[in-house]
Amino acid sequence: MGKSASVKGNAKSETKKPKGLQRVAAMGDLHVKETGSASYKDLFAEISQEADILVLTGDLTDLGKPKEAELLADDLRSCSIPVVAVLGNHDYECGHVDEVKDIVKGAGVQILEGQAVEINGVGFAGVKGFAGGFGRYMLGSFGEPAIKAMVAESVEETMRLENALRQVRSERAMVVLHYAPIVETVAGEPPEIFPFLGSSRLAETIDRFPVTAVVHGHAHRGTYEGRTPGGAPVYNVASHIEKPTGKPYALLDL
Repeated sequence: MGKSASVKGNAKSETKKPKGLQRVAAMGDLHVKETGSASYKDLFAEISQEADILVLTGDLTDLGKPKEAELLADDLRSCSIPVVAVLGNHDYECGHVDEVKDIVKGAGVQILEGQAVEINGVGFAGVKGFAGGFGRYMLGSFGEPAIKAMVAESVEETMRLENALRQVRSERAMVVLHYAPIVETVAGEPPEIFPFLGSSRLAETIDRFPVTAVVHGHAHRGTYEGRTPGGAPVYNVASHIEKPTGKPYALLDL
């Protein structure tokens, strides 16, 4: 536990999985729309051939509509490997988050909201996370009630992550987030919106545990790879981010 995940490229000769490891395909920000303008059926079928486990890092739907979740659930029928996910901010937009969760869970997806699950010897601990900023620019609980409420939400998500990590018993652990835990993987976005893309509080918690890899989404124009101050590798796997695979998903061997 604590060893870095290895990243695989898109050439077939490079995708041979080392013996004893689990290959995780990770992707975020699918933004499935009610119009059904894009289907992920073929991509999920491809991922099922390339990986042992699929991880989705939130914004499964575009506006949090049950119809969008139903379209995603239909596409997921082409996925034959275990699927783990967290929700993103878009999944809350229409106020039907419980319906969205039920529909996605009905498709066999394990949604993590402060829980951990072990699959094939790999522990997955996940939360949505929240905003708040990074390093010395992190928002503090001071002033108006609205600011204090925002900071309290960020702290609550961090506590949920800590509780999830305490549940992990396997030697390999992946943290699954929507919001970023470090500023390095949001670089490329306008600096003015950095505080809304994640929080260093998440990284502080991660570094108290031996974590093998961290994946997140949310920052569509961010940077693929970085590390927490404690050295845990972090991957921005939003589908829009260029990855070593040349695909919308990353492949990580744990």
